[in-house]
Amino acid sequence: MADLTDIVSKFRKIADAQADKAEAEKAAAAGQAPKEDRHRSAEDNARFREIRGVLARNKITRGISPEKLRIILEELGPTYIKLGQIMSMHSDILPKRYCDELAKLNFDAPPMPFSEVIEVLEESYGCTYTDVFEWIDKKPLGSASIAQVHRATLKQEPADGKSRDVIIKVQRKGVFDVMSRDISLLHRLVKLMPPVGDIKNIVDLDMVLDEMWAVAREEMDFFKEACNIAEFKKNNKDIKYVGCPDMYIEYTTDKALVMEYIGGCSIDDVEYLTTHGYDLDEIGVKFVNSFIKQIMDDGFFHADPHPGNVKICEGKIIWIDMGMMGRLSDRDRRLMVRGVRSIAMHDIQATVNAVIDLGDVSGTPDRDKLYVEIKAFLDQYGSVAFGSLDIAAALQCLMDIMKENGIALPHGMTMLCRGLAHVQGVLATISPDINMMQIATSRIMDDFVENLNIRDELSKYGRALYRAADRGIEIPALTSQVMKEYLAGQSKVNININPSKEFDELIYSSIRNMVIGLGVAALLIASSVMCTTSMEPRIFGIPVLGAVGFSFAMIVSGFLILRNIGLKILARRRRRKR
Repeated sequence: MADLTDIVSKFRKIADAQADKAEAEKAAAAGQAPKEDRHRSAEDNARFREIRGVLARNKITRGISPEKLRIILEELGPTYIKLGQIMSMHSDILPKRYCDELAKLNFDAPPMPFSEVIEVLEESYGCTYTDVFEWIDKKPLGSASIAQVHRATLKQEPADGKSRDVIIKVQRKGVFDVMSRDISLLHRLVKLMPPVGDIKNIVDLDMVLDEMWAVAREEMDFFKEACNIAEFKKNNKDIKYVGCPDMYIEYTTDKALVMEYIGGCSIDDVEYLTTHGYDLDEIGVKFVNSFIKQIMDDGFFHADPHPGNVKICEGKIIWIDMGMMGRLSDRDRRLMVRGVRSIAMHDIQATVNAVIDLGDVSGTPDRDKLYVEIKAFLDQYGSVAFGSLDIAAALQCLMDIMKENGIALPHGMTMLCRGLAHVQGVLATISPDINMMQIATSRIMDDFVENLNIRDELSKYGRALYRAADRGIEIPALTSQVMKEYLAGQSKVNININPSKEFDELIYSSIRNMVIGLGVAALLIASSVMCTTSMEPRIFGIPVLGAVGFSFAMIVSGFLILRNIGLKILARRRRRKR
């Protein structure tokens, strides 16, 4: 683990150095730069012009719709497609309509030449590839923006008896430098971007870029993925129907990942599964149970369980490609269970408390506004039978409410929502009659019954009953005192008014406009009075001070009229977006 930490630390230093390259060029001392630096600067400038040309061609200054953002990323190439795919998993940062559109980005990318694959492998191993592999298939099994996968055969029989048939995940040559440079250039472009369009008005684009770069670096860290595979295998070692590829850690480097070759088919290949005698309903139930176990028991789950990352082989569900995994702390899981129970019981206040406890609140939350929105949420989903509840849609709706109230979700929760959507998509293909919420509810109830301590529960409810009885004794005396004060005319009622932010703004703008209007009216009256005098100097037959007063009053009046028209147009646009 110490070696792994050193490697990750080295990656971060390289990333920081690359991200600051553009700024470093400006701060460089006068004089001729080294040849390599001049070449790099020329490449940066050429790429910057290319990016700027794509943005100009798509008329970015007129706004960025979800479709336009997807088209721009596709035109900018594989690196930006990968960044878009990462962005699509962050509905806590981007609005849902942008995430849904970016999810349509194609995962495939043009394969890198086989000669570059060999070059990366030999650079990683420090020897010719034939010293490690007897054979490598020149045709990749898959090619993405960060890496591509080839089937191969090890030259030597592994000492632990593992199969010699393997797959190699090879990182694209120079992808780290390219992505680092592009992120740096995007930071520069964000500063030049005018304050128009949907995205810049909604989110901090610099924060989005930093988040994307952090996730991309994790995916490029193959040692991190190797650790994820080892942890997943340990968590599921006692589950007979779940597996993941064996790792060949002795052949794994920061740019090459070697693991067992898995045959079979993808989990949504209905024709293959039915032909080979598999029970699709059984696969669906076990698939959901496995995912729920990862969430509720392990707190470590596959964040991208689309059909390409889940296979069926020799009667097992095999989870592959663990570059992106989600984590939930024990506290997050407890709060999530508490929230599900409060939704099931239609308890608005308990749901509000669970939402505030689960998220990271910026400032003081508006509990009244949150209460109203949670009530509307429960009216929509709370009356739906758990068996027919769309859990992914319900969680997404809850995330939108939290976002509008300035409550940030834990990163693991946003990845969980994305994973649940993939799981529901797989179920709709292989076994549409299975409902994931029924299985999850059953699992939660089983855990509750299993961990139920009758003595603790009786003690808790006994104490609550004692407190209620103790306070209930005082009710008649308090009621008598209130009635006496009322009859004596000494009763007081304290009213605490907590207006909403919108109401505050309305009152403030109304008073401001009224004060300005009174000032303009007074100015017009004063100017009119001046015009009846023989005051000198004069212009166009009227005193200069009167003319100045009239002109200033007209300018202020025109400004207020144009401002109100502009505010109405903006309000209409916001209503349209909602």
